[in-house]
Parts: sequence; C-alpha cells; structure tokens
Amino acid sequence: MQGPYLGYRLLMAVILSVTLMVLDYRFERVDGFRQMLSSILTPIQWLSDLPQSMMSWGGTSLKTREQLLDENDALQVQIAVLERKVQKLVALAVENNRLRELLNASSQIDDSVIVAELIGINPDPFVHQVMLNKGNSDGVQVGQAVLDSNGLMGQVIEVSELTSRVLLISDTAHAVPVQASRNGVRAIAVGKGSIGELELANVPDTADIREGDLLISSGLGGRFPAGYPVAEVASVRHDPGQPFASVLVRPSAKLNQSRLVLIVFKGKERSSFQKIDSELESSGEER
Repeated sequence: MQGPYLGYRLLMAVILSVTLMVLDYRFERVDGFRQMLSSILTPIQWLSDLPQSMMSWGGTSLKTREQLLDENDALQVQIAVLERKVQKLVALAVENNRLRELLNASSQIDDSVIVAELIGINPDPFVHQVMLNKGNSDGVQVGQAVLDSNGLMGQVIEVSELTSRVLLISDTAHAVPVQASRNGVRAIAVGKGSIGELELANVPDTADIREGDLLISSGLGGRFPAGYPVAEVASVRHDPGQPFASVLVRPSAKLNQSRLVLIVFKGKERSSFQKIDSELESSGEER
C-alpha cells in the first residue's frame, strides 16, 4: 500500500503544480496566494537563518571591538605625540616672543649688548644671584649691567672663562642710583631681599615722589648707564615727625621669570670683539 499510495500522491502533486503554473502564467490568479504563502513562510525562513546570522554577528562584533581597541590605542599614541609637539611649539613661541622683546629693547639703547641665557640660580633664599652662560671669552667684565626686555636686572659681580655671576637688584647688598622720569628727583633703590620689592633709601619727606612714577637709572657713580628702567613706585607713606618717607617700588624687570637677558657694554668696552649686536640679530634669525 505504501508504493501505490505514494505514487498517487506524487501524481496529484504534479497535476496540482502544473495546474497552478498554467493558472499563474495564463490568468495570474495565484499572486495573492503566493504572497500569503510567502508571508506565512517568512518567520520560518528567518528562524532557520538565525543560527548563521548570530554566528556572523558575533564574529563581526568581536572583530569590530578588537579593531576599535587597536584604533583607540593608536589614537592615544598620536594624541600624546601631538600634545608633546604642541607643548614644544608653545615653548618656542614664548622664547621667540622673548627674543623679539630683547631685539626691541636693544634697539632703544645706544650701548652694545650681547644675549646671555640664565643657567643657574643661587639656592640660598637670602642671596639673589644668578649664573649666565657668558664669560671672559665673550668679553664680559665685572660691573657690567644686565637687563631683560623690561628693565635693569642687576650687575655682573664675578666672571669666569665661560660663565658670569650676576647680583640682582633685589639683593640686600645691591643699590642703584635712580631718578624719577617725571621730574628728575634722585634717590637710591636698594634691595630688601624680596624678589618683587625694593625701597628707596633716605627719601626726604618733602620729595615729590608719587605712586606710579617710573624710576630710571641716573648714571651717577658710573656703574650703570643712565636711562634704563629700574622700578615703578608702588607706595609712598609719610610718617608724621619722620624726616624721611617710606617708599616701596616694584622692579621693572621680571627677576624671577626672565631667562634671556642682555649684558651691556658701555662705550668701547667691547671694541676688541666683533660680535657686537650681531649675536643678538643672528639669535633672532635662528629662532
């Protein structure tokens, strides 16, 4: 019974198939049925493909995650490199600005100058001294004035072949003759041991010194050339019954910030050296 029954079923299936094909070809009557059948079978097809889709998605996800981790590591390295370059560029920009300021400062003075770089600071908090990278081989001598782009910093007190030591104007052992640019009143600016504050010694109570006055080097004594900014008057206090006023001033130079400075040569001090000013100009061009 199995054989004839199966053959009968096969025959009926063939007849039905041929009939449906003829109807579909000649009369297009089975479109709706085909769409309905397709809708019914779609979930079954989706379920049958689900394992393969899951395996494919899992493999892609793992691969994508590894790629993202690799890309993230590469980006972190690039960020670190770029940040270092940015920091270097910022430092170079600041140094270039300082060189431009020094060039502008040197163009405003008549004396010859060379550029020096600060290479050391005295660790004693009560001694305000710095070391520069210029010495006898560059013509530096004891007593020369040292400036930054804003004003007088101090004077050379010791010279070796390749370096020199500078006493800052804020040191308690330093004093510089000054005069007010507004009216020419003279005084002596002495260090107090504070990097940001000096005082004027023995200023008569009746002297015309006002807050905000610019004090410049007077040139008296022959140690410092005249006309360099030294300090600005910060406060003036008059005590009743006292013969002298208490005058505090702020240094014009950035004593605790400047790294590039100018060493001043008066007159023909540097006549035997041919690098007057050319060193400053070449330094600016290299930057």
